[in-house]
Amino acid sequence: MKNLVISKINKGIGLTLLLILGACTTLENENYSQIIAEEFKPTPDDVAALIGSGYTAWGETLLLWNGIWRSQEATADEIIIPARPNGWVDGGIYKRMHQHTWFKEDDIVYQGWFRTYAGITNCNKLIYQIESNVIPLTPEAKIKTMAELKVLRASYYYILLDLYGNVPLSVDFNVPEGFLPKQSSRQEVYNFVVSEITNNIDALDESKSKEYYGRFNKWAAYTLLAKVYLNAQVYTGTAHWNESQAACQAVIDSGLYTLEASQKNVFITENQNSSEIIFGIAIDETYSTNWNSFDIHMQSLQPSNQATYNLQQTPWGGMCATPQFISSFDPSDSRLTANFIFGPQYSSTGQPLMCTMGAFSGQPLDYINEVPSIDASEEIHGYRFGKFEIASGSSNILSNDFPLFRYADILMMKAECLLRTGNAADAATIVTQVRQRAFAANPAKAAVTGTQLQGGSTYDYGRRDTNQNTSEGGTNIQYGRFLDELAWEFNQEGRRRQDMIRFGAFNTKSWFSHDVSQSYRSIYPIPQAALLTNSNLKQNPGYPN
Repeated sequence: MKNLVISKINKGIGLTLLLILGACTTLENENYSQIIAEEFKPTPDDVAALIGSGYTAWGETLLLWNGIWRSQEATADEIIIPARPNGWVDGGIYKRMHQHTWFKEDDIVYQGWFRTYAGITNCNKLIYQIESNVIPLTPEAKIKTMAELKVLRASYYYILLDLYGNVPLSVDFNVPEGFLPKQSSRQEVYNFVVSEITNNIDALDESKSKEYYGRFNKWAAYTLLAKVYLNAQVYTGTAHWNESQAACQAVIDSGLYTLEASQKNVFITENQNSSEIIFGIAIDETYSTNWNSFDIHMQSLQPSNQATYNLQQTPWGGMCATPQFISSFDPSDSRLTANFIFGPQYSSTGQPLMCTMGAFSGQPLDYINEVPSIDASEEIHGYRFGKFEIASGSSNILSNDFPLFRYADILMMKAECLLRTGNAADAATIVTQVRQRAFAANPAKAAVTGTQLQGGSTYDYGRRDTNQNTSEGGTNIQYGRFLDELAWEFNQEGRRRQDMIRFGAFNTKSWFSHDVSQSYRSIYPIPQAALLTNSNLKQNPGYPN
């Protein structure tokens, strides 16, 4: 939901703060504009509001500036942030992301850590308040709420497991002053995440009601579990394909989710009723107060495109698609034409738009599938992002909910598990099912075979800029065609780095202005700010202390 869910989350934050302030003091006045903890008897609706603050950090760590959306996408082979006439250099951070040369002091390293731990702290706080009866719940509500919060907390640790590997497992809120949590190994963090989900999943709500939109019900938890198992070999060295497939099957067997007839329906502005969204991050420009709550359109479009969508603010575009990625699409794939903005640009009334800066100032704004280098580009260079509908009159914040987990992902995870366990034909049947809506005008092109999925990637890897031109191809990537399928279906959804690592391509391939990188770059360094505040932390291997 839009207004309902967001307002509940905001109310929950304020309510939780009041409970903290009133937890140790009995208020003697009868001012009912404040809630006295000892007298508070929450209804089911109140429970939803109370736990809202636990979810707030998901949107922040994913979508705010230099969030994990960017750390997963701008470091991989689909998205680049080249220098533009209006800047987009920012001390070289985006070039370092592209070339895998980031520092432990970089903001992209810092934000993924601290915003995610903020979510963990909020969960620990709420769990402590419920356990100590500061938030009084009925026995049934207590079991369900505690289970939900523990799975939510596990989802934050899944982020840290994926990005940093070796992180502190901090599960207590009431700790002595000066307490410093010890660092756990990636294996220990993985074990914790799996156990927290599996130990609490049966207590979660099984409904797909408005009350549980944007929250962890049982099926969102199974999706999270499937993702953790899917990447288990990367995290621990031991594969768990069968376990991932079983978690996917639980969601399929629920019968609650289906593919949308058109992929675009998942990403429209009013997408809260999509049959495909399993777990969505609720966003609404009226209630979302952070400037960068969801501004991918502002970061991608050029200034003149304000007139295309009658935007309230002028975009400052920098991000675009990597030309090699765009070239990998079948031209008749609707995921190309519907998810990217390209060609001559016009105002909402049909007037041609012009470039406003750089070498092409005053000339037609015509997005082409070329970018000279990570170090230099003009307004016309690169296809821009349009997967999420840009509603006419939008502000700097889009009001589309972000589908963190969706049913197409469940199907594709199951297909990958089948492929990796010797069932390529069954995997191909599922992939064909997902592809069908992208080739409605040419159904024959939707079909894919098991042999194709077992083959290499069609991505034309190699350096491709004004400084260097090499040819590597992707034929030597095991199951590379399946990696392509993931790119075509899930581009712009904040996940590409993870997929490339799982298929062994993240550190072993070159693209655009990026060369092969060291294997230790598959995880980020522990941020310098964290090292300075916790003497128990040791830097990840390969990075300087």
